[in-house]
Amino acid sequence: MTEAATAPTGQASTGALPYQLIATDLDGTLLRSDQSVSTRTREALAAVTAAGAAHIVVTGRAVPWTRHVLDDLGYQGLAVCGQGAQVYDAGARRLLTTVTLDRQLAGLALARIEAETGPLYLAASRDGLDGEVLAGPGYEVRGPLPATPLRDASDLWSAPLNKIYVQHPTLSDDELVEVAHRAAGGFVTVTLAGEGIVELLPLGLSKATGLSLAARRLKLKAADTIAFGDMPNDLPMFAWASYGVAMSNAHEELKSAADEVTVSNDEDGIAVVLERMLARLA
Repeated sequence: MTEAATAPTGQASTGALPYQLIATDLDGTLLRSDQSVSTRTREALAAVTAAGAAHIVVTGRAVPWTRHVLDDLGYQGLAVCGQGAQVYDAGARRLLTTVTLDRQLAGLALARIEAETGPLYLAASRDGLDGEVLAGPGYEVRGPLPATPLRDASDLWSAPLNKIYVQHPTLSDDELVEVAHRAAGGFVTVTLAGEGIVELLPLGLSKATGLSLAARRLKLKAADTIAFGDMPNDLPMFAWASYGVAMSNAHEELKSAADEVTVSNDEDGIAVVLERMLARLA
């Protein structure tokens, strides 16, 4: 692991960008704490795309929670949403691929987790371009994104889902992930996407699976990819990509797996790395 001022290892100056695919997480990474994308970061992304690279957003948010960010950026490319469940064509405003959670397995997974933890607070993300996030009693939705109150527990299972969110009144996020993985890891993928955001996903699904599908459509490979992230749900993306950059505000587990730690999302950590790449083109 290296610090922000260090160049990516093994990259000689060739007059071309060392990476042709720039994969960025949103929350805690591309987005500042106020949910904005800074002018500096916008300009750095515009410069690398003008130099021939593709920028792809890879986020745990489903499409309805992502679309307004993409629109604000003027983003017309592919986006990987829903923790890899959805590959979205922003220019055409349509889903290219989608993966849903087996609701029977999800119910079994929840029962096994609650057998160890007691009752959980639940929310769920419905599939589709306009799929709602349903939040049950006690579940705290983090940030300004909209959610629909879930008044009848049976409604949780009434339509296809991309994921289920779980919270616990006393266990920490890391503790809940550990218990959930131990109890139900054979039925669902368990990941930590942010503070208070523990998710149950289709088994085997990750940001890496969605990113690899999107990259294939762009005729690019893992070796072409630099990835930026801040939470353990970015670990599979880092493992897939050629080079992984964690923000200084990242979870310690991701920092340990990163090739580099840049400055924080509020200090334009993505721009710092991209500007260094661009400077080497001169």
